[in-house]
Amino acid sequence: MEQTATMEITEQERKTFGDFNLRKELLKALDDRGFIEPTPVQVAVLGQDNLNADLIVRAKTGSGKTLAFLLPLMSDDQLDPTRPGVVVISPTRELALQISREAAWVSRGINCPCTSLVGGMDMSSQIRDLRRGVAFAIGTPGRILDHVRRGTLCMDSVHTVVLDEGDHMLDMGFRDELEGILDAASGRRRTWLFSATMPPAVRALSRKYLSDPRMISLVDEGAQHEDIIHTVYTTPKNRQMDGLVNVLLWENSSKGLVFCHTRAETIEVANRLTQERFSSCCLHGDMSQRERNHALSMFVSGRVSHLVATNVASRGLDIPEVEHVFQFGLPSDAETFIHRSGRTGRAGNEGRDILVLTMAEAYKLKGMLRNTNISLNWLPVPDSQAIRARQRARYEEKIFSVCSDGLCDTGEWAESLLERSDPVQLVTNLLRIAEKSIRSGYSLKADMEREREQSDSRRTKSVPERGGKRPMGRRNRGTLVRLAVKDAADWNAGKVLRTVCSALDVSSGDVAEIILGKDKVMVELLPKALEKYNRNPERLSGSALSRIASSGRRGGQARKDQARIRTA
Repeated sequence: MEQTATMEITEQERKTFGDFNLRKELLKALDDRGFIEPTPVQVAVLGQDNLNADLIVRAKTGSGKTLAFLLPLMSDDQLDPTRPGVVVISPTRELALQISREAAWVSRGINCPCTSLVGGMDMSSQIRDLRRGVAFAIGTPGRILDHVRRGTLCMDSVHTVVLDEGDHMLDMGFRDELEGILDAASGRRRTWLFSATMPPAVRALSRKYLSDPRMISLVDEGAQHEDIIHTVYTTPKNRQMDGLVNVLLWENSSKGLVFCHTRAETIEVANRLTQERFSSCCLHGDMSQRERNHALSMFVSGRVSHLVATNVASRGLDIPEVEHVFQFGLPSDAETFIHRSGRTGRAGNEGRDILVLTMAEAYKLKGMLRNTNISLNWLPVPDSQAIRARQRARYEEKIFSVCSDGLCDTGEWAESLLERSDPVQLVTNLLRIAEKSIRSGYSLKADMEREREQSDSRRTKSVPERGGKRPMGRRNRGTLVRLAVKDAADWNAGKVLRTVCSALDVSSGDVAEIILGKDKVMVELLPKALEKYNRNPERLSGSALSRIASSGRRGGQARKDQARIRTA
């Protein structure tokens, strides 16, 4: 039986970290960083006798979940610097390393050694850390389970397992690894599950491994995105990249995350943005840990203004002061849309979430978000003339905002020029020189109007005459591939689409339809995806999808126990 606690913090109830039973060394570390008032999720976890209970904590991204579990566990009397007592499991290397950094600064005044157990980094140094003795082991599911099986991470002393971003880990297919770790720590263990959402797979895991958990929910579905402005720019279907360039120029973001579907797309987009004189770099799963750390460092420090990423950056990463999130192309599902947009508008700051979509994708987005309270602004992609006018206005504002104090040599230079030229002609010449550096993007207005006319024409032709019947045309767009699926109950169309796109390195537009059955999935692949699949069908191995029959042209009706999901 889950015990549910929901919290609303009023002005009279505001607390400081000093109101809780925390070690004085931790309080000093918090004070040195300027942390005085805990966030609502920190109050909820710290404010009750939760150390002896299993917990399920629901809170939105950017709410301070990391300190919510680190602070009480580091104040626990069971803390032993020589033996691992706490195992923290995170879905990605970046999030695990981020938690390790948080643990390092908050625990610097106490004897609480921590180690990071993540893939892509040296195994021998991790083994040395474990042999020296650690209190906290923080890592990813695969690498932690490796250490458990090797015997280098002894689970006998573990009294707490923290599952951070539990829904994301299960969505990434880590259920077997999580169950292996939890089974190995099956002694006197408490489990704290942090998850933004509670899909069936998360509930099933909690029922199996948590004992009478307390539920702490601070997710208000209606207000979750009130601090984010969502805008959709529609762009011609064959000029999406030009449309993205125009939107970036129009929005003038100094720090933006650009989300793409595949690794190949991130590289292509980052290269194009560099050509267009935007400072950018990419982040995707095929990069080494050193490359990923370098890309993140470049973005966080401001050395590049745009980070082009796959969904690896949409959950867990704490990237401060992201002004804009740009979603290039249709997200695979509403959950992906929410977690991507959640990278901006954090810590009470207003954020901008921008989607660059074709008209067909925009139509699908409406259906995808039909049952949410998210409000969207719909705009055509800015055209080059509008961008030029806006860039000129920005330049004028910059001219008039320059401080006139201490002109010195510049003032004398100006006076010298005015003596030698007519003032209007002089300013004209200066503006001509300045305008060479002003970028106005691409002319897309004619293409957008042409697409609208074609869409209106198709819509008119599709309406049958009174009393007539609509002609039935044969779709025959792609090739149907039959795949066996492991644990079909844990799969939905969005997860199948993400898995296929990631394994084949294609976009969602290359998958036409997904048909879900009880023990199999049929996926209609368009030519680009089909070519990559036929070249190496084993690319889907390890994703819990596998080929069970040769592909063939579509035909007939789906069985009654199958559900069709049209993706394109």
